[in-house]
Amino acid sequence: MFFLVLTLLPVLLCTGFPFFHMLNALPVLIKKDYVSIIIRKNRSISILVPCFNEEDMLQTAIIGMKKIGYENFEIIYINDGSTDGTLSLLQESLDLKKVNRSARNRIAYKQVKGFYHSRRYSNVFVVDKENGGKADALNAGIDYAKNELVLTLDADSILEPDALQMINRGFQDRSVIAAGGMVHVLQGRKKFSTPSSVSLKLKHILRFQILEYLKGFYIYKASLARVKALAIISGSFGVFDRRLLLELGGYRDTVGEDIDITLRFQTYLLSNPTKRILFIPEAVSYTECPETWRGLFIQRIRWQKAFVDCAIHYHKILLKTVFNRSLSFFFTVDAFFVGTFFTYVVVFYLLLLIIFPNPHSIIIILTYLIALIVFNLLYTIIALYITSKYGTTFRGLDKIRLLETIALDLIVYRFVLMFFIIAGTIAYFLNKEGWKKVARTGRDYENR
Repeated sequence: MFFLVLTLLPVLLCTGFPFFHMLNALPVLIKKDYVSIIIRKNRSISILVPCFNEEDMLQTAIIGMKKIGYENFEIIYINDGSTDGTLSLLQESLDLKKVNRSARNRIAYKQVKGFYHSRRYSNVFVVDKENGGKADALNAGIDYAKNELVLTLDADSILEPDALQMINRGFQDRSVIAAGGMVHVLQGRKKFSTPSSVSLKLKHILRFQILEYLKGFYIYKASLARVKALAIISGSFGVFDRRLLLELGGYRDTVGEDIDITLRFQTYLLSNPTKRILFIPEAVSYTECPETWRGLFIQRIRWQKAFVDCAIHYHKILLKTVFNRSLSFFFTVDAFFVGTFFTYVVVFYLLLLIIFPNPHSIIIILTYLIALIVFNLLYTIIALYITSKYGTTFRGLDKIRLLETIALDLIVYRFVLMFFIIAGTIAYFLNKEGWKKVARTGRDYENR
């Protein structure tokens, strides 16, 4: 019996929650009410793009913004004390003139040196400020924004032309206070709209991330949103009620501002249960992913450090409500206990079986590995099925490349991610704040 428990426990813990999310995400295929809702008003949207040394990617972002099919919006680029040619590029591309716009001074941020308006585009503005980090830059943008909704977008991200229309549909319901959209990998895309196909004639590191994003958004985030447990609205594409952002004090200066602000909005729901947070998969953006293992390592260490930081920062409210609130349950048990703590346990346990073998070691190890591979294969197949229904496909030789990527994802990348979790957790306690920015490629995606 003890042997049976040792064999099945790792398998059950590592597959139980993914199995739930896999089934719970399937209703994402059902047409949402907001897709066909009658539009009563075009909600006003302020797009905030924090920029620190982004001269290599900004041109692509600026060109992409011109293709947005929506009227009631403004774009604010926040130059956060860049030391390269970011401000010069903005000046050249947008033909800026210095103007006065009063800030509300409701939240704290570093000194603003100037506010500029584009002569070429009436709805484009630039905030030039002293360096304070991404959270600080976003706070400045929030304070200067004039519209109802704030959309945060990374400088290496591109919105689909109808993304704001879909956001507007989701926010027709005034109970919605925040939402996350679908984020695809920028590399491998021939056009930035759906339906479209993905080219996998790329490095394996990019193929892995393409597959990972499809699974992470179409299954994991879709499932969590259905049970009101969405803990991370991606910083590369998130939408928030500006009034509430100001009321909550803006972004906290932390290594992971996106997860922190999402958890604060979720905490707000405790006393305002009629409010809602959505995942809107029909609203799509594309973001550039790391193309080197070093870059990916830097990014994922930061992500894990952000997760641990918020787990510690919000541990009282999470533990207090762990069994009577879905967010607390899935964050604490699914993401933290199984996703982080149990990763250590499984790795340590398997290493013990290898170093100190017993008659059952090989059976336990093979059972765990086979179950993990088979289950994750099913998880991937369902994610790809949902992906195809949302207009993203793989054609010709890319189908062969996809099969190869799936195989390597199951037997290689899965364990690389486990390493990132372990390393990121350790790194947090060694250096909570320090992290390096992932290098941009500088590739012009709009003029290929």
